[in-house]
Amino acid sequence: MGEVNKIGVVGAGQMGNGIAHVCALSGYDVILNDMSPDALDKARETIEHNMTRQVSRDLIKLDDMKSAMSRISYSAELSSFEAVDLAVEAATEKEDVKKKIFEALCGVVPKHAYLASNTSSISITRLASVTDRPEKFIGLHFMNPVPVMQLIEVIRGLATDQETYEMALGLAKRLDKTVANAEDYPAFIVNRVLVPMINEAVYTLYEGVGTVESIDTAMKLGANHPMGPFQLADFIGLDTCLSIMQVLHDGLADTKYRPCPLLVKYVEAGWLGRKSKRGFYDYRGETPVATR
Repeated sequence: MGEVNKIGVVGAGQMGNGIAHVCALSGYDVILNDMSPDALDKARETIEHNMTRQVSRDLIKLDDMKSAMSRISYSAELSSFEAVDLAVEAATEKEDVKKKIFEALCGVVPKHAYLASNTSSISITRLASVTDRPEKFIGLHFMNPVPVMQLIEVIRGLATDQETYEMALGLAKRLDKTVANAEDYPAFIVNRVLVPMINEAVYTLYEGVGTVESIDTAMKLGANHPMGPFQLADFIGLDTCLSIMQVLHDGLADTKYRPCPLLVKYVEAGWLGRKSKRGFYDYRGETPVATR
């Protein structure tokens, strides 16, 4: 099995900077790539902020943080991946975007390099099919926020070989994460269960059964969920929730996965949750205020 020492991460958003964070803390050299220099600057600030918080809570030592920060480099060019052993795509949850990234990566990364996608719903087999190494392709679905959440869903595509699977298990162990093996079906395990629950909460709101606040309170205190479904949806991003529901609806052809029209309306309005300052809650003031 090829040894992984240097990891390239494509996409410097919430998931990408989290993956870079945990990999660097575990001793890997990391290159974080994004087309946007502003996104790279923001990612650097976020990683430093999150590691500083870990130091303040005695979760890591200051020397560990300094070493990890020095192991992360930032690049707006995919050509910087010419010596990586593993390239992890953590871009937006759109299949055409991901496929273009992997097609570009194949012209840059070494022949021995593994490819992985952090997709939360899209077929690993289909993504692998556009590459020159489907046997070295695997799904590594990290949970958000990556430095806090302990799970990685590992998804083998139809062509994924045993060596690549064992590489994924070794990576997860080094990152001190727990693996859940999932078959390559739409949305895998976590989002196959979680996002339809969020969609049903939106239907409950849409039909007037309850308000945003009453539904969130009911699920937190009645089902012992740490966050209500609308708080969670805003944290995930309503566009991501909608994309996953569309993947489920298209891939399984079952009407129970039909996205709620109200969820569609919020996304069309650009009210995507925390990242746009408005979703099911309005985050522009000192405290979040329900929008319905």
